[in-house]
Amino acid sequence: MRKIVNKIYQNNTIIYKVLLFLMTTVAIVYLFPKGGQFKYEFNNGKVWEYDNLYATFDFAIQKTAAEIIQEKKSVFANSTYYFLKNPAVEQEVLANFKKRFTLLLENDSLTEAVLRNYKQKGEKIIQKVYANGFIEVTSEGVIPEENMMVVLKDNNRIEDVAYKTFLTSNRVFLEIKKGLEDIQNYDVKNTVLTILSEIIKPNVSFDADFTEKMLAADLKAISYTKGKVSKGKLIILKGDIVEGENLAILNSLKSEFESKVWTESYYNWIVFGYTILVALALLMLLLFLYKYRIEIFKNNNKVTFIFLNVFLMIFIQTLVIKYNSDYLYVVPLSILPIVLKAFFDARLGLFTHVLTILLLGFIVPNSLEFIYLHIIAGIVTILTVSELYKRANLFISVGQITLIYMLTYFAFSIIKEGDASQINGFYFMMFVANGILSFLSIFFIYIYEKIFGLVSDVTLLELSNTNSKLLRELNDKAPGTFQHSVQVANLAEAAANEIGANSMLVRTGALYHDIGKIPNPMYFTENQTTAVNPHTDISFEDSSKIITDHVIKGIELAKKYNLPDRIIDFIRTHHGTSTTYYFYMKEKAQNPEVDIKKFQYKGPIPFSKETAILMMCDAAEAASKSIKVPSAILIDELINKIIDKQMSEGQFLNSNITFREIEIIKKVIKKKLMNIYHLRVEYPE
Repeated sequence: MRKIVNKIYQNNTIIYKVLLFLMTTVAIVYLFPKGGQFKYEFNNGKVWEYDNLYATFDFAIQKTAAEIIQEKKSVFANSTYYFLKNPAVEQEVLANFKKRFTLLLENDSLTEAVLRNYKQKGEKIIQKVYANGFIEVTSEGVIPEENMMVVLKDNNRIEDVAYKTFLTSNRVFLEIKKGLEDIQNYDVKNTVLTILSEIIKPNVSFDADFTEKMLAADLKAISYTKGKVSKGKLIILKGDIVEGENLAILNSLKSEFESKVWTESYYNWIVFGYTILVALALLMLLLFLYKYRIEIFKNNNKVTFIFLNVFLMIFIQTLVIKYNSDYLYVVPLSILPIVLKAFFDARLGLFTHVLTILLLGFIVPNSLEFIYLHIIAGIVTILTVSELYKRANLFISVGQITLIYMLTYFAFSIIKEGDASQINGFYFMMFVANGILSFLSIFFIYIYEKIFGLVSDVTLLELSNTNSKLLRELNDKAPGTFQHSVQVANLAEAAANEIGANSMLVRTGALYHDIGKIPNPMYFTENQTTAVNPHTDISFEDSSKIITDHVIKGIELAKKYNLPDRIIDFIRTHHGTSTTYYFYMKEKAQNPEVDIKKFQYKGPIPFSKETAILMMCDAAEAASKSIKVPSAILIDELINKIIDKQMSEGQFLNSNITFREIEIIKKVIKKKLMNIYHLRVEYPE
């Protein structure tokens, strides 16, 4: 059991990668739709390039979405409105009128015969109003056309009537006034008018529930098919144009095939096929990291970060497709190469982006168009997005990416339709939205820095500010070291620019590489402003230990101030496994048997171009201070001697830097040092 545990512990990074690989594969396959893929690709107006196609099973020809919409519009236009008539309303209103009129009879001086005549007029008005029906138009907005026939339900009696026969509030008021025209007594006339206006209420109402029920039944009765294709029937000949009826039949066949695959329980085979394809894509990504980015492959944190981003892009895209595939291009997939380039490099960003787009090609409509468009956009992203700390750069790059989307879509549209008249402006709006959403990459970069401890150019710009707390402390306590660090940063940045390395990273690393000198600044020559040298009172071995310990102390300080690991790498490697040569030779003069390991830095040696550049520039700048009368020849000899010695000691074996690049760095350092130590004219007294 202990052997098994030890074996697992020794191979924990590989086991983690295997588990991450399996989990990501399962998660992506779970997101994919599980229907079958139709084996023929076709587009409206294109030539059928496959062999003659015959139906292998019976299937119905489905109507197009436009045809279905048109039929639904027709159903809505011809739908029947149902109304309810309440007979009790008329009796209730008559009873109220009699009651109110009785009170009027008791309080009025008119004769009983005259009042009875007025009462009869009121009752006739009520009967006339309710003869056709009184309907009040409400906020429900049910207003059919006047000549439209509607169905009126009166208890068990149903009849078709014209909607215009119903009286509305305005027409009821006019009927009341018309019925009271011959009453001469103004007061009585006004009183009866008031009574009738107050008590008459609608007796016809719109039956919304029944109308909706009947409309739903009519909509349900719509047929979604318009014919049938029998097994063995010729569907299309090779070389025919895909259009009209052929297109409708092919779309029906495709839909029937995909549903047939599902219903015939091929689910497990489909999942198995998707699993193989997704696993192959993710395996290619791991192999790329292993072969070309081994330092990333060994770092489980970074591998997790890359896999998470791939899954996140696929997850968002599948959500949009399931919601509405019309919004397919609104997802800013260019965020993936932007983020990966910001933290790693362009080649890894593009490779990962292409694999992600290929995986999405299995689930999106018009996959060829989708893949081509996004791969082109990804290439443009990699070529244009750089130096994100310069805000204008991202705006310009996103604008270029959006333009490429539009141009590519325009090209596909005119190829499909044969002219530009059918171009859908909605897609251009989506591309603009895509470009705007691409600015979220800045937000993602910030979040990822906090979660995964990665470093982008934006963070490097903040760290390289010499006003930061740690660099101010270095300037206050070790001003000579600070000036040395600034000079090294300038040299390293120029050298990195010449060979195409990350200049912002190496500059920031150079500024912090000697912060370990802060605790004991006076033990380092550049900070000794007096003739007093503290090394004279201690042994050469102790002096060497103080000098070499500035690396360890620098790492401790960097972690205390939460500097990123990529910056700490410069502190850790800027001396590699070199020797404090001065103290070693002094000790050797007294003790020939001295152990050189006691005078060596603990390493490790540089493992990137940037850390190698810093080692060369640091040693060159420090050694140049030993030249009493600088000249081109002396500087040239000194730089060659220092860097050749570093090469002979194998300091650059792990840094992936070429001899040609080292020679370029030498030239840059020599040129910059000559500019620093150039002679000025002597001014007269």
